[in-house]
Amino acid sequence: MELRNVTGFSKFLLLGLSEKPELQPLIFGLFLCMYLITVLGNLLIILAVSSDSHLHTPMYFFLSNLSLVDISFTSTTVPKMIWNIQTQSKVITYEGCITQMYYFLLFAGLDNFLLTVMAYDRFVAICHPLHYMVIMNPRLCGLLVLVPWIMSALHSLLQCLVLLQLSFCPDLEIPHFFCELNQMIQLTRSDTFLNNMVMYFGAVLLGGGPFVCILYSYSKIVFSICGIPSAPGKYKAFSTCVSHLSVVSFFYKTGVGVYLSSAVTQSSYSNATASVMYTVVTPMLNPFIYSLRNKDIKRAVKRFLGMVAIKGPVVLGLKKCT
Repeated sequence: MELRNVTGFSKFLLLGLSEKPELQPLIFGLFLCMYLITVLGNLLIILAVSSDSHLHTPMYFFLSNLSLVDISFTSTTVPKMIWNIQTQSKVITYEGCITQMYYFLLFAGLDNFLLTVMAYDRFVAICHPLHYMVIMNPRLCGLLVLVPWIMSALHSLLQCLVLLQLSFCPDLEIPHFFCELNQMIQLTRSDTFLNNMVMYFGAVLLGGGPFVCILYSYSKIVFSICGIPSAPGKYKAFSTCVSHLSVVSFFYKTGVGVYLSSAVTQSSYSNATASVMYTVVTPMLNPFIYSLRNKDIKRAVKRFLGMVAIKGPVVLGLKKCT
């Protein structure tokens, strides 16, 4: 196959999770359900937090941003996959592939940073409770969200600009359900030394750095909890961290698991299947983890659904009167 730059040229082929025709309806239904659950679950958390004045605190402000990022993260990959199955087409344009990769890296980086910010929030709440509202003031909370957006945007832009220097074969077949950076670098025949260096640098900066910060925050939290004399006090302090710890552990386990599996196995389809865990399953489970283990969120969700249920009949009644 001729090797050339495809900037002025049209398409790649996303092979998806399986090429077996009999599995396509099952994959379509499964991913459509997971996507709808992810969007509705995270949207419900955003609406519940915004509608309840008791939840207008730094912790729930960050949680709302995490839910928004999770919706966006899943939306970069799953709708295109569902559309390809529905239309029985595997085509994605070169420009579409680069755009998808940019937003995927952007929201993946934001997920990492927001989990780190939430760990810092819990550190301040438990280790410095008397100064919590002074330290976590609105200005700092805004910066703790804005700075990750800027850093993630610059990182994803850098990765895509470096990737644009590579040349690919026409009608390249990508054995994945989205344009994943590592997969694209492996499929080119150009020299990828610079790309690998930039990719590893990004992995350390956006993966290793936040993870070390999370570990540091929770090491301080554990020491602080151990110093609480009463058992109920320890339980109350630790219970505020359980949901976040569950999300962090699941996100990093699945993410690390994918890259370890890609190093061990040469099967691209196995890597694509493993990627489903952190690209689709984790954002879908996050609302359940936070709502099931958090009484404030459950109460806010019930109140919001109650408001919707009350307003619905009122609106219908007004329409009948007119």
